[in-house]
Amino acid sequence: MSTLSLPTATPSRLVKRKALYRFILLATLAPLAHASDAPETPDTLVITGNWLGSAAPEEVKTYPGSRDVISEEELHQRGALNLEDALRAAPGLQVLDETGTGILPNIGVRGLNPLRSERVQFLVDGYPLAIGPYTNVGVSLFPVTLDSIETVDIVRGGAAVHFGPNNLGGVINLHTRAIPYETRQTLSQKLTISEATGHIFSSTFYRAGGQVNEDLALQVQANLQTGAGTRDHSDTDVANFILDAQYQLDADNDIAAQLQYYDVDAELPGALSPQAYAADSSQSQRPHDAYDADMLRGTLTWTYTPSEDVEFQWRNFAHDADRTFLFGQRLGQGGHWADPAYAATHIADSPRLFTVFGTEPRLSWQTGEHQITVGARYISETVDFDVNREALASSTYANVRDWHFETDAYALYASDTISLLDERLHITPGLRYENVSTDYIDNKSGNKENNDVDEWLPGLTVGYQADDRLFVFANAQRSLVPVQTAQVTKSGEVANETAWNYEVGARFDTSDTLSTQVTLFRIDHTDLIQYDKPSNTYLNLGDALSQGIEITTDWQANEQLQLELGYSYLDTEQKSGAHRGNELPNAPRHRISAQANYDAGPWQANLTALHVSDSFSDAANTQQETANGSAGELASYTLLNARLARTLALANNKELQLSLAVNNLLDEEYYFRGVDVSPVGRVPAQGRAFIVEAKLDF
Repeated sequence: MSTLSLPTATPSRLVKRKALYRFILLATLAPLAHASDAPETPDTLVITGNWLGSAAPEEVKTYPGSRDVISEEELHQRGALNLEDALRAAPGLQVLDETGTGILPNIGVRGLNPLRSERVQFLVDGYPLAIGPYTNVGVSLFPVTLDSIETVDIVRGGAAVHFGPNNLGGVINLHTRAIPYETRQTLSQKLTISEATGHIFSSTFYRAGGQVNEDLALQVQANLQTGAGTRDHSDTDVANFILDAQYQLDADNDIAAQLQYYDVDAELPGALSPQAYAADSSQSQRPHDAYDADMLRGTLTWTYTPSEDVEFQWRNFAHDADRTFLFGQRLGQGGHWADPAYAATHIADSPRLFTVFGTEPRLSWQTGEHQITVGARYISETVDFDVNREALASSTYANVRDWHFETDAYALYASDTISLLDERLHITPGLRYENVSTDYIDNKSGNKENNDVDEWLPGLTVGYQADDRLFVFANAQRSLVPVQTAQVTKSGEVANETAWNYEVGARFDTSDTLSTQVTLFRIDHTDLIQYDKPSNTYLNLGDALSQGIEITTDWQANEQLQLELGYSYLDTEQKSGAHRGNELPNAPRHRISAQANYDAGPWQANLTALHVSDSFSDAANTQQETANGSAGELASYTLLNARLARTLALANNKELQLSLAVNNLLDEEYYFRGVDVSPVGRVPAQGRAFIVEAKLDF
């Protein structure tokens, strides 16, 4: 890994954070050692201002939009390499695995750009995850590891009013592991072994939590990952520490808090030239590419419920983050600066410092047939954006970019859920107002700019319980993505993106063991912005369309066997501009998924399959691959994962689970095009890997 010094990584900051997570571990484990059994679970609230609720199965069945929840069992029993790999089977999702270690996910929804997951809003326990919720929505820092997540709630429509902005493709809410009522601990060790390279990636997870007394509950989680992915130049170290606390002030007031420290240091194998890919897809041609990041993140929620008809919640969150990419550049030689076929002449580093604070009070109350929710949110973002460059020939090191961004974002929203026909019909009109102001200064030139956004975002959802077995829904909502800080780094015409998202669908139970969900969707984009790798510019594709159908079926064949089947059809079109009539990039038309789960006493077996059709990698829909691999058609692929587990009951209420999984069982070879600091060439997908895991619950 490069030894280039980074101007933002100060020793005092690292020492402070290491001391902090040591304190977290000591402060949490001490009281847990004396924890007592928890009191009985409190009654569920009748009124809640959380539009998505708890993601319980009964809530999902009556949600007025397309929605799927990946349960804890499904999430951890699919033989997945990481979290993004575990999401592949979800309807409408396109997943491109860049690293194999899960540190930089690339997830798109319904034809939207998957690179850096720019067009889907990630939440963790309902809080925005993006390093810059308004101006840096791409997930270039992803402070999440698979072991710390309990369930994943994927909401593709109907949530824009309550969870804006950047939800053109919907919302993915990651639920971290809840504090158990009785004191419990979990210790797991997972080893992922690459068949092609023999690399081993280790993940060690520990969790302890429970009720300290009648009012206070605490939990600590620690996930340490180290090793290499399935390619050369992929050494990775991750540390993820989470402290949860919940305090019941009295019968009406509850306070919940979470403090997290996340740190990652990784080599990035990057893209390959077509010739190098054909010779050995596990190699790396980007020896200088690396990634270093850390985040200190906190949330604080006060919930006040004076009666069953009223809930007030005040949510607060903040993070201090530092992320840096290092990457090779070929300058002054002609051709693309990132062409992997040629040696770099310079090494660049691009540190970004983020300080983000948000506060959101929300009030919900029931009056007659109306459940009304009103809320407001303020978010402050401060970003320092540098680029430094070292010439390899002369060892000259210079600052080439020094930018500063300050953003103030205000939002107001209101909705009214009207219950009719003996509460079988629910109609929810809603309205969100977004006001975003970003000031930008180039500290080298003194140039200043400002981007102001002022948008009204209406929405309407309708849900109807036709009978015990049939629920139908429809929704229409408008979404917003403000101009991003990265978009001022390159030439091109950019703008504030907006889109209308429409859905019509139904969930129906053919029998007690067979259920199906069908959704028709349409997304009308205005000023859709895409980065174009061949030209190294941002393109404003203007008006664009994504539409299609998603079908999922779940069949409990018998007590042991469960089968799931999913199909998605996607039709995309650029409606204006130079590429009018073309499909959107990275938008395969067909996705077919299947899963079989067999549970026989202590044995569990799982088999998953996914087929994804071919697609284009650029707005021009280039079919013949370019010489450097920057554009060209992407071939279809089929993935198969298998997993076998055995659970052993031990003495003193202990449980040990041993499992073996094979990821990419058929060793399918496929690739997508470069991303971010390695935008040119083929990025190989992960080859066959074996996952061995032991987990002890006690």
